[in-house]
Amino acid sequence: MTITRDAAAPRILLFVAVCLVAANMRPTITAVGPLIDQIGGDTGLSVAALGLLAAVPLTAWGLVSPFALQLSRRFGMSRVVLGSLFLLLAGTLVRSLVTPIAGLWIGTVLIGVALAIANVLMPAVVKRDFPHRVPLMLGLYTALLGGVGAVASGVAVPLSRLGDAASGWRIALLVTGAALLPLAIGAWALATRGHHAAHLAAPGDGLSRRGIWAEPVAWLVACYMGLQAATFYMMLTWLASISVSIGRSEIAAGFDVMTFQVLTIAGPFVVPLLLRGRARRWVPAALPVLGIAGVIGLIAVPAGVTAWVLPIGLASGASLSMALTLMAERARDHDSAAALSGMAQSVGYLVAALGPVMFGWVHTATGSWMWSLVLLAVVLIAQGVVGLFAGRDRHVFEARGSG
Repeated sequence: MTITRDAAAPRILLFVAVCLVAANMRPTITAVGPLIDQIGGDTGLSVAALGLLAAVPLTAWGLVSPFALQLSRRFGMSRVVLGSLFLLLAGTLVRSLVTPIAGLWIGTVLIGVALAIANVLMPAVVKRDFPHRVPLMLGLYTALLGGVGAVASGVAVPLSRLGDAASGWRIALLVTGAALLPLAIGAWALATRGHHAAHLAAPGDGLSRRGIWAEPVAWLVACYMGLQAATFYMMLTWLASISVSIGRSEIAAGFDVMTFQVLTIAGPFVVPLLLRGRARRWVPAALPVLGIAGVIGLIAVPAGVTAWVLPIGLASGASLSMALTLMAERARDHDSAAALSGMAQSVGYLVAALGPVMFGWVHTATGSWMWSLVLLAVVLIAQGVVGLFAGRDRHVFEARGSG
């Protein structure tokens, strides 16, 4: 019995650490949407500039993600994840405490870089340390992303009431972004002691690092990742503004954003149940259909926004879990999974970065949220089409015998 407990303890601690890392992957960005009007009022940033601010982390993810694999090979996967958590803390502090407007932009860039690295490596960590529980672990990981991110959105505006117009949004971003980070840093450091040596990725033959860009399967996963992420960040950034435009208060609009994210929690738990038997082939294509129904409802009856975020949130959470699962399951080993994750998230988040900007631009150009929502529906349709092909049981490097 003692041997069993001793053997299980490190795995349990690692499980807890993975959960705490997941809990810190969203609050630094999900709290921004409900506060965006306050940020604009205090800084004087235009609607277009605020859309650009929301796109900064996504752009950073796109530009930095390809380097995560090299960092992992050079310093060790676990050590690099720990470094990204420290960088995330630094970015959160700079964004909230450095009062010139440059601090807002610099801190946001640091946050984006930190999240890019961790986002890429965590699916590979799950592939490495929980190889027989990949869909379940990534479902839980995604649920925590949505759940804690939802709480951050919901409490952001009430927390901002602790300060004045100039300091309130800064206080809210500091509390929501930094509250759980020390716990994640401590748990990850404790759970992965010694991993920097034992868990260094194998040098490989170069295919994982360079050849991934020539893999059709990788491009399908990347497109799926980008389209689902574009949907999420369009909603995350602009849902509060849409709610306010139909007469809801700032606090109520913040809770609409929170509701959207809370509903993303349920989706990931459904995905492992769907990925069974012959049905798994069609799951990536089927998930966006639910979101399309919600967007149509939001266009037709905007006053029912609280009801329409239900299907959109469910589809969004399930789609992210599906995308992460594809990154792990379309690779034969954790090194290839890290390469696929880096490539898919690089392309995916560059695509996603256009989402909030285009959504805001269409609204500015037309003076209506309806056409922005039509754009959102088009993105979801494209995700479904890509999902038809991404759902096939294929693996990167398969043709070249790199299993």
